[in-house]
Amino acid sequence: MITQAELLISLRMSLTVSLLFLLFISGVVAQNGWSVRYNQNYFCALKGSEVTMSCTYTYPSGYKVQKAFWTKQWGQGSEPPDLSDDPEYSGRVQYLGDKHSDCTLRLSDVREEDQSKYYFRFITDQTGGRYQGAEGVDLSVTDLQVEVPERVIEGDKVTLTCKTTCSLTVRPTFTWYRNGHRLSSSTDQLHLQPVSREDAGRYRCAVLGLRSPEVTLNVRYGPKSISVSVSPSGEIVEGSSVTLTCSSDANPPVEYNWFKGTSLVAKGETYTMNKISSVDSGEYKCRSSNEHGEKLSEALTLNVLYPPKNISVSISPSGEIVEGSSVTLTCSSDANPPVQSYTWFKEGGSSPVGSGHSYRALQSGSYYCVAQNEHGSQKSAAVTVTVKGESEEAIHLIMQTKHRQNVDTNAKDDTYTALDPVSRSSDDVYCTLTNVDPNAKDDTYTALDPVSRSSDDVYNTLTTVHSSPSDDLYSALDPQSRSPEYDTLAVVLS
Repeated sequence: MITQAELLISLRMSLTVSLLFLLFISGVVAQNGWSVRYNQNYFCALKGSEVTMSCTYTYPSGYKVQKAFWTKQWGQGSEPPDLSDDPEYSGRVQYLGDKHSDCTLRLSDVREEDQSKYYFRFITDQTGGRYQGAEGVDLSVTDLQVEVPERVIEGDKVTLTCKTTCSLTVRPTFTWYRNGHRLSSSTDQLHLQPVSREDAGRYRCAVLGLRSPEVTLNVRYGPKSISVSVSPSGEIVEGSSVTLTCSSDANPPVEYNWFKGTSLVAKGETYTMNKISSVDSGEYKCRSSNEHGEKLSEALTLNVLYPPKNISVSISPSGEIVEGSSVTLTCSSDANPPVQSYTWFKEGGSSPVGSGHSYRALQSGSYYCVAQNEHGSQKSAAVTVTVKGESEEAIHLIMQTKHRQNVDTNAKDDTYTALDPVSRSSDDVYCTLTNVDPNAKDDTYTALDPVSRSSDDVYNTLTTVHSSPSDDLYSALDPQSRSPEYDTLAVVLS
């Protein structure tokens, strides 16, 4: 059975152990009145930040402190160096304590090489009066880093994290920036859900005004905003050089393909036609594609302007045309813009004989048209129109020929040849025959009637050919009974 004295001794021992334990965990080690108490034994500081290591110390009465300083070495044997004497810390350390009880130190512009253990030490005026706080203060140095996913595709859920290698001692407030502009998030994570191409850019985080290095968020996406342009702009004339350019927004870069209608005509960002022609007119589209998709542009229409070409003349009706009738010549051509004027010419003449899409020809000859627009003109091949005369007029001309044989002794024997407008010469005597009697009657046989014809009728010459002509005009045409003078007429009527 435990006596009251034993119980009292036991309680005293327990109280002593507990007090010693509290002294140790608080950084205070008392040795006959000597002690250093560090208020905080560990710091995680940002590179470039400022750290304040506060502490208090005690020593026996009767001693006077001559020097108080911080060092990175434990004092064994030789005296450890004063931190303020180290060139690496020059201008960055400041002793805020005194020579009585306060031993606070401030370290500014913390660097990565500052990571170490720091101790407070003081020296008194009496021999052996030196003391160094054994617990010390551990300093870890970290920087800020933004962690981004390696591969990001538009539509993904993405989280960016502001990371440190150690947990900051003071709970920080984070600030996020994109392309230098502040964002609303204030935690160590930035959520982009879902991410879009507008979220791509340079990101950094900051704590207490200290910023991390920038990192780039690369958002991949298929082609968007595709468009096609043409250079030079304005009218496109055949023979000129034209360049089509395709552009689009995409990541990664795209491949371009050019289509005219449904046919692939070229590859690449630009498509150049050095000497464009009318066959190049039409609708063009550009297809932009990468591994995340493809998109087709709106159609761009090229309208190539050119002068008339493929000009031709058609005849209606075709074949020989009886005198007094007419033939219609029609000119057609391919041109852009459409032909503005058609002009008609007869070969052998220098002046136009008509204008317009169609021309009505009344005379024999070769005709052609000239088509013109603002970009040039072209001449058609000539077409020939033949107008054939009636037989009554042939007889009329024959009679006039007999009457005027003395005009041209070299007249051709073939009457029809002489009457042919194509074969006779411009000064041929037969050209004047129609002017002998402008009032002559149209009916040739009536003109031959002795009763009905006038006394001065040109046909009177027929009565002088034979001294006793038959009353029957047609008898004179009989090869047996007529005189030789009617041979020519007989040939015509036969």
